[in-house]
Amino acid sequence: MHRPGAAFLALGVVGLALAAGGRWRLGSGRQGFRPSAPSSLRSEAETAELAIRFLEDRVKKDPKDFVALNRLAGYYLQRMRETGYLAYLQLASRAARTSLSVFPAELNVGALAALVRVEHESHDFARARDDAMRLLELVPDESYPYQLLGDALVELGAYDEAASAFREMTRRAGRSVNSEARLARLAVLHGELELAQRRYREALALAAELVPPSRETVAWCHWQLGESTFAAGDYDSAEREYRSALTSFPDYFRALASLARVRAAQGDVSGAIDQYERVVRMIPEPVLVSELGDLYQLAGRAKEAAAQYELCERIGQLNAASGTLYNRQLALFYADHDLKLEEAHRLATDEYAVRRDVYGADSVAWTALKAGRVGEAQTAIGEALRLGTRDARLLYHAGMISRAAGSVGAARDYLNRALTVNPQFDVRQAAIARRALAADDMGSEGQLSKAPRPLD
Repeated sequence: MHRPGAAFLALGVVGLALAAGGRWRLGSGRQGFRPSAPSSLRSEAETAELAIRFLEDRVKKDPKDFVALNRLAGYYLQRMRETGYLAYLQLASRAARTSLSVFPAELNVGALAALVRVEHESHDFARARDDAMRLLELVPDESYPYQLLGDALVELGAYDEAASAFREMTRRAGRSVNSEARLARLAVLHGELELAQRRYREALALAAELVPPSRETVAWCHWQLGESTFAAGDYDSAEREYRSALTSFPDYFRALASLARVRAAQGDVSGAIDQYERVVRMIPEPVLVSELGDLYQLAGRAKEAAAQYELCERIGQLNAASGTLYNRQLALFYADHDLKLEEAHRLATDEYAVRRDVYGADSVAWTALKAGRVGEAQTAIGEALRLGTRDARLLYHAGMISRAAGSVGAARDYLNRALTVNPQFDVRQAAIARRALAADDMGSEGQLSKAPRPLD
């Protein structure tokens, strides 16, 4: 498989799967692209692909077969979860919307539920919330509308309302993989990493009991456990979970990407580069491309680093045509690398106007700082920390904002907390945090001015 480059990006963000190989098929009487299944995936992937071919043939023969369209949407979304290929999301959207054109939501709740999931995966969280509430009106006694509503509310920063929705989901359906995983997510956001890990382990145990078990679901639970242990700075445990995920579901792109990150945190720069190169060939998301660039820079491979940063720029040029899917990633990339700082701040503030979660507030804070708006950054970082989230990156941003505001003691406290929680949270930014602490410690001893200086 070739490395991503300009020709790859010319395909557009929604067509990223083309780089991994694919085939053209007819669906609903129209030609559309569907990526091929990776050769290392067997039973579930092959079963899904066979089902997709069967259902596409049914829809080709009868374009108004809304049952087949709804099932197609579900399988497309399943394959997107398994592979990360956004082409599946486009196909799922088309299937759900076509189904709703055949029968309205009042007679076709399956299509509306699929559409909510499409909207969520497309980061259109406000519309996902509204359509989930509509679904709830149509089937008030079911549990899944509460799950979909809660998912959207989490992303919109309405955490109390999300928790209420998840409680209603659990009351109706009992404990499940879905309920435990969502309660774990809320625990992470509230800084309760140990509780989150217990809940993810419970979700994993429940996933293993499913009949038949879903390999992707088991892998996802292992991956989430790895993410929570990585966030706590336990890199060895995180690596074990990522490898367990890959044992359950080989070539699982989430685990592959996280394994690259943990190798970087362990100081294995060469191994991390190899792993990132593999992942970026599969899924060239801006955050992964930029992290590979940072590793190239650390390894003294400046030309290759510049190529990766340029790739992020090209993704940015396509972003306007593909919606808001990568806006936050791009805003943080620009801010981290001191590029297009006004554009970064605009992307962050535009998204936060709708998606008011703690990470959106953090994105506004960090881009505001880099754009020279220290007062705005202070206000936004307060919003970002309102839940007590134990995320080293949030604490690092708070430290650098305090430093820019002249609050050396607060800056030192935040930076120390960041590096205590996760000493290698980012190969570039963690090093900057350590340099800032060293500079301010020297300043407190009279060897440097007490006024904090900006650090590259």
